[in-house]
Amino acid sequence: MPAPEVSAEALAARLSALGLTTRVLAHTRHTSIEAEVPESLPAETWREVLEVVACADRFGLLATSLGDRTLWAPATGDVRGPGHQR
Repeated sequence: MPAPEVSAEALAARLSALGLTTRVLAHTRHTSIEAEVPESLPAETWREVLEVVACADRFGLLATSLGDRTLWAPATGDVRGPGHQR
């Protein structure tokens, strides 16, 4: 499995372990993950989620007016972890 898919699967597994429902999506030039974020996510879990996605190339949160929240993060295989300059 190419590096982007491996890093996306690893990120998805870590987010799933925190109780989030995740999806890994293959795109033409990258692989990404999406995770549904429940409204009732405790603050401590939010901190852990942010630690996980800090390993991604970048991340974001899409919130809709219906109250849905989806965390997203693309992965190119260059997942270095927190504290590393890019």
